Amino acid sequence: MALLASFTCVLFDVVVYQRVLGDEIRRLRKKRGLTRKQLNRRLQSDISLQTLATYELGTRQCSMVRFVEICLALDELPHELIARVHERVFTDSPRGRVRIDLRQVVRDDHSELLPLRRWARDRLDHYPAGHTAGAAEVHLDFAALERMAELCGMDTVDLIGLLRRIGGAPNEPPPYLDNGDDHDDEDHTGNGNSDQHANTRPADHNGDHGDDEGDRRNGVS
Repeated sequence: MALLASFTCVLFDVVVYQRVLGDEIRRLRKKRGLTRKQLNRRLQSDISLQTLATYELGTRQCSMVRFVEICLALDELPHELIARVHERVFTDSPRGRVRIDLRQVVRDDHSELLPLRRWARDRLDHYPAGHTAGAAEVHLDFAALERMAELCGMDTVDLIGLLRRIGGAPNEPPPYLDNGDDHDDEDHTGNGNSDQHANTRPADHNGDHGDDEGDRRNGVS
């Protein structure tokens, strides 16, 4: 019992972890200049493009074996990619966050940002008159941005772009998302399908066992 008592229980957000992991995989694939279809051809396992897309979106858990397989297909050591994930999830570094100036948000007149302006005004009201620039600047992580985007009725990517224009730091990359789109991931075989729309599939949080069998039953290849 004394030995067990010496361990510290660390709680973390599984959903955020999955999304960060998926984003790191997606960023690495983009860095390698590969589409999902090209990456899929490099894998030893026979998985669908939709399954691969849900890994990148963080809507489906990826087993350790499958994760290692994807890393090796991307010429990346698994522990190095995991280290980047842990840096973003378990540290207080602003990397992977968007910095905004609350004063700029309050002065903005975009109608869709009304919920954000109310939140910014409420935070500023808690500071004494003459608050410093540092007190007015906040770093929003992905989870906060998602919630705010939902309140504003916007897509998270669109919200990030708007925040960066009105009060963000131009040298900070969007968190868990990159500036590119997935047009290069489209299926150009003539059937008009694109694996970038795979997020319409319900999330499976029970691991990836049986994912591909289910995809084949549903007619996804």
